[in-house]
Amino acid sequence: MRLAAVLFVLIVAPLASLAQSSDSLGSSSPRVRVHTTAGSFVIELNRERAPLTVDAFLGYVKQGFYNGTIFHRVVQGFIAQAGGYTADFTLKPTKGTVVNESGNGLSNLRGTVGLARSNEPHSGTSQFYINLADNVDLNPRPTRWGYVVFGKIVDDKEKDDGMRVVDDIGHRPTGSGGPFDKNVPVERVTIETIELLP
Repeated sequence: MRLAAVLFVLIVAPLASLAQSSDSLGSSSPRVRVHTTAGSFVIELNRERAPLTVDAFLGYVKQGFYNGTIFHRVVQGFIAQAGGYTADFTLKPTKGTVVNESGNGLSNLRGTVGLARSNEPHSGTSQFYINLADNVDLNPRPTRWGYVVFGKIVDDKEKDDGMRVVDDIGHRPTGSGGPFDKNVPVERVTIETIELLP
């Protein structure tokens, strides 16, 4: 009888612990609504394919990091990039870098969201970009790292507009601003807040 009780503890207790840790991970496809001065849009994240990137992004969301940051780089027919600079072009301090998860099977297609980085493959932090067109050149190749895709723009259940707001941002006039000599929207597009949806 004592042996059976010991076996029960050895087998069931770890399973219960595993269930709790799985619950704490949350949904494999969490959604966030990005509220900007140009309107709002919803991003569905892919934790299954890019767990490290999604968790890093959500960490910034939960701490309100993105509030007041701007779209500082918009290249028509290419990408719209945000998540690092305030309206006066102050670069916000970030946490550590994220391991590059490109090669996860997700492609840089129109409407997908990727993690911006420098030429160093594992240098991504808080900045993200939205693909305004199919940008397969950003995908990994056998000879080099790519840019990881970790989400996609989806229809907003309240407005059902999907890419409308993003396309509006992507077609705005740009010029120089702060440390950048081009591709900065002339009229600032500011992220007011990013909320995690239930």
